[in-house]
Amino acid sequence: MMISRRVMLTTPLALAAERAASAAPGKMTLAIHQNTSAGAGYRKSLEGWSRAGIKYVEVTAALLDEFLKTDSLAAAHRVLTDLGLTPVSCACGVQGLWEPNPNHAAALENLKKRCEMFAELGLTRIYAPTATTQKVTLDDYKTGVDNMRAVGEIAKQFRMTALAEFVRTSSFISTLTTLLKMTRLAAHPNMGPLLDCYHFWSGLNKLEDLDLIRRGEIGHVHFQDVPDMPRELLDNTTRLIPGDGVSPLTTILRKLADKGYAGPLSVELFLPKFQQGDPSEVAREIRQKSEAVMRQARVM
Repeated sequence: MMISRRVMLTTPLALAAERAASAAPGKMTLAIHQNTSAGAGYRKSLEGWSRAGIKYVEVTAALLDEFLKTDSLAAAHRVLTDLGLTPVSCACGVQGLWEPNPNHAAALENLKKRCEMFAELGLTRIYAPTATTQKVTLDDYKTGVDNMRAVGEIAKQFRMTALAEFVRTSSFISTLTTLLKMTRLAAHPNMGPLLDCYHFWSGLNKLEDLDLIRRGEIGHVHFQDVPDMPRELLDNTTRLIPGDGVSPLTTILRKLADKGYAGPLSVELFLPKFQQGDPSEVAREIRQKSEAVMRQARVM
């Protein structure tokens, strides 16, 4: 096993993350994704959220890399522990992991480096979106399943679980049904599906697709709302705080709870007013509105 001494020292954070991901039956926890406060950077985003009462966070490779230009990984770890924050998942920032492509071997090597880095922060879950626009064939999905197994093997070396996030604009995996079929065929214990509420409700999915989820199958959830506008005009910047849009979020959360999901709901937003806003004020608004939806859904 490729586990360093520093990984072992982060065990308390890892255990806290596991508790967050296995809360009381039907109960979920609110988290915020660092993309939401990207303009504030690694430290300031976390400090602002902590002041707003946020306890669970999702870390991104981009903000961590920027922090590491002038500081150490140990210092990044201390920011989390000093603020009493539990990291529940991380965006690895590696492209080309899922679809067949000539750079897949290099992508796996980059993933290995990311797993080592994030494991030392106490993380047990790492994900990558399925974003690609390349033309694919039916045979490519067989390769995609093999790729998922390879990703799972790397995650296993670091006692992590790798998750694939279907993206509504992907030409390869853009729906929950396709993602579930592929992760099941991969059948790797360290590989699973991530459900993003925005990609789900704004894409080619039906509410009934949630009934296909097996108990305990979903590894992580991104939590956002969809505005009342033509879907053709939607993009990443049109994501809203839960409760501000038209998604049937309470129904979605209840279905996830019935399927045994009791982990974090990570709010990931891209609008400039959020990304460039004061992290504390943004987090307070997110907490107020998101927790209202969660209470209505009876998952907190």
